Amino acid sequence: MTPTALIAEDEPLLAAALKADLAAVWPELQVVAECGDGDSALAEALRLQPSLCFLDIRMPGLGGLDVAQAVTEDWPEGANAPPLPLLVFVTAYDQYAIAAFERQAADYLLKPVPRERLALAVQRLQQRLAARNAIRPGVGDASTLDASLAPLRELLASLGPQSGVAAPATPASRIAVIPAQLGNVTQMIPVEEVLYFEAADKYLRVVTASGEHLIRVSLRELLPQLDPAQFWQVHRSLLVQVRAIREARREETGKVVLSLRGRGEKLVASRLYAHLFKGW
Repeated sequence: MTPTALIAEDEPLLAAALKADLAAVWPELQVVAECGDGDSALAEALRLQPSLCFLDIRMPGLGGLDVAQAVTEDWPEGANAPPLPLLVFVTAYDQYAIAAFERQAADYLLKPVPRERLALAVQRLQQRLAARNAIRPGVGDASTLDASLAPLRELLASLGPQSGVAAPATPASRIAVIPAQLGNVTQMIPVEEVLYFEAADKYLRVVTASGEHLIRVSLRELLPQLDPAQFWQVHRSLLVQVRAIREARREETGKVVLSLRGRGEKLVASRLYAHLFKGW
């Protein structure tokens, strides 16, 4: 099969340079989409299902890591679904632990990317694609999903706040109450009473046992202010209080359905976070 690629880069000159260099070192590769922002990159990746995605870490809208996470969560499921694309992150920042990427299926490239470095990355990517095509495991198999998602989990965990991943909250910076404005009244909601937070358009739903509230804060802004041992991110748009989870039931697709204590609704944890619910 002809390998295909998506390039997500908000600087047109850098995008053009990367495309030209890829054509020189990998003539067989077909670039099927060029996107200048993260939201377009996510939509095109899911629509075109390329073999590889070259993602700038900092872009308008979603950052490269957010795009990678969303692609992983929303990728088609089932035995006939295509394999997840290999992810190559491109950034102008060199302060991250590059060595952590060198042993992964994907790669990490610093702008401007020297052609020699790109050629080395291409060799690795070609080897990964060849091995994957030879094996062709079932995409819906849970063990296969765990193996393919493990590098992305390590990658997300290894990067700091400048990459778009929220820094963990320190005890001094954690909030005790959530102020929710309703007309002329501000309701003060103790954090320990919150069962889960869910992103909804420009708002964040704050759900408690007695009801729900809307606040104008993004999930990314809220994350650094919460105790990560108390609230787990189980989806790119969902934070759940650990003590509120009664049961986690894993499906064949790799997703996990969560039942809460004292509430009837079910929450879905994406495949990327399914490892949090493995039993001892």
